[in-house]
Amino acid sequence: MNPHEQLIEEFYAAFAAHEPETMASCYHPEIVFCDPAFGALHGKDASDMWRMLIWRSKGQLSISFSDIKADQEYGSANWIATYPFSKTGRLVTNEVTANFTFRDGLIASHSDDFNFSLWSRQAFGFTGWLFGNTSFFRKKVRNQAVSALRNFQAKHNNL
Repeated sequence: MNPHEQLIEEFYAAFAAHEPETMASCYHPEIVFCDPAFGALHGKDASDMWRMLIWRSKGQLSISFSDIKADQEYGSANWIATYPFSKTGRLVTNEVTANFTFRDGLIASHSDDFNFSLWSRQAFGFTGWLFGNTSFFRKKVRNQAVSALRNFQAKHNNL
């Protein structure tokens, strides 16, 4: 296993163990993170997102990961998160494909891709089924996710 594969392994092992500080230590200070729920997050916002998600899960988050691959520039992995969605309490199993770039031995960019429509059906039930494919609903979810992150940061500003 090369150093970048080890870095991705460390990141997801920390996620599975609910250790957001270890996850954050794998990120370059200028990290750019992107996914369908949060959109683009930069720097500390990306690390704070993981802190928030782990904190909100109250220990009910299960993570598995596989297919870690990396070279000097690019990396990828597949991971699955199973958790009760905090807003509705509905159980979600989200299958994610992650892509990475590296700088200075750390993760410089991290992009997660998943089926937003399937996720929204699980997370929101009928409402997600009905509106999950619409740009309006995606924008609403993104705005709520970023707002939740800002509220978390305001309450936990010592992180």
